[in-house]
Amino acid sequence: MPYHFTPLDLAFHALSDPTRRAVLSRLAEGEVSVSSLAEPFDMALPSFAQHLKVLEDCGLIVSEKRGRSRMCKLVQARFDEAADWMEAERRRWAERLDQLEVYLDKTREDDEGNGKPV
Repeated sequence: MPYHFTPLDLAFHALSDPTRRAVLSRLAEGEVSVSSLAEPFDMALPSFAQHLKVLEDCGLIVSEKRGRSRMCKLVQARFDEAADWMEAERRRWAERLDQLEVYLDKTREDDEGNGKPV
């Protein structure tokens, strides 16, 4: 059965690569041209463009041609979706850990009440 990736799956895939994360960090400072983005990386422009395609395909960035340059900028909405998912998971696991702590405390109290060493 084929697996269909959701936009969130694609965003996390894009974020898994250090080059793409570095590009996003640079774009957090503002819109910039592809050539300026590519400067710090030791790779051919076609290879770098593949990274940009992954970022654009998942909706983390958009680009547009302006004159002879292609400009890139961040799309905040996709970051917000990823952050919302992570926050929901963080809350869910915090609740589970709190429940475990309550259970362990009760078990410890029961053991102490029965004279069992802890």
